[in-house]
Amino acid sequence: MIDQTQIQQFSARVNEIKREIGKEIIGQEKVVDQLLTVLIAGGNALLEGVPGLGKTRLVRTLSQVFDMPFSRIQFTPDLMPADITGTNIIVKTETGNEFRFREGPLFASIVLADEINRATPKTQAALLEAMQEHSVTVAGETHTLAEPYFVLATQNPMEQEGTYPLPEAQLDRFMLKIMVDFPTLDELSRIVGLTTVPQNEHAQKVADAETLLQMRAVAQEVPVAQAVRDFALRLVLATHPEVESSPETVRRFVRFGASPRAAQAIIATARVRALMAGRYNVAYEDIEALAPACLRHRIALSFEGMAEGETTEGVIANLLKTLPRD
Repeated sequence: MIDQTQIQQFSARVNEIKREIGKEIIGQEKVVDQLLTVLIAGGNALLEGVPGLGKTRLVRTLSQVFDMPFSRIQFTPDLMPADITGTNIIVKTETGNEFRFREGPLFASIVLADEINRATPKTQAALLEAMQEHSVTVAGETHTLAEPYFVLATQNPMEQEGTYPLPEAQLDRFMLKIMVDFPTLDELSRIVGLTTVPQNEHAQKVADAETLLQMRAVAQEVPVAQAVRDFALRLVLATHPEVESSPETVRRFVRFGASPRAAQAIIATARVRALMAGRYNVAYEDIEALAPACLRHRIALSFEGMAEGETTEGVIANLLKTLPRD
């Protein structure tokens, strides 16, 4: 059972990390909060937004603050699985030639998969193993990736030509899908001021991998009342059109609903959010705040839903509005 001291230390550490990120990133407080939530909960995140919003810079800044190995992979249609996993090479030794494994960019603690939907399904499948199993298989040999391990992927919603839609199995491996919005006028002014003159302040290391694992262990001890847990489970079940108790909008506009991983993601991230707010238990508000990011990429609209102009955001908002808490 966690105590008040652990909660205060957790909250103070998160605020310190956010202050350092704020030296490099202007605004986007909600995005930073959600990304930190994913890291502490031990999941992967998919960031979606137009180019130039600082998605790559944010992920790179995270690696600096946590002082963890970072690699960036620019996904393109001609990228092959061996380009990201690594490959066996022939090395000349005193006793002759032998094969040695050369690690690819997946062998880092924080991996940025830039424009992930530009890669072919074959390369996406190689990334899927790293995301789910935290291992890479090359030539029949499995190589374990060091913990903690995160894949933070980005995709551009505007450019559809030359892209390969991510399969449902891969989307399901992302704990959250985070929407990166365009900055406000004030934020845009500060961004221009920060990036068009020499920068004096840079993000400094204030944590490390061990710190992150300790924060995760504390978060996993946060209690969840049965009524709150049931609310999260009923919310996930309500996304399925075949369930009799589902709302009319779901039965009409949804082709298939969220998987059990959605329920796991909601509970895991809600625990972290509660601690970040200085609370020692999960509230209904935590579930409601994180449900859109946990569900939006796990719900598929039916043909009728797309024809009617419905969106997954609208379906989730309606669920949160109509589903009773108890």
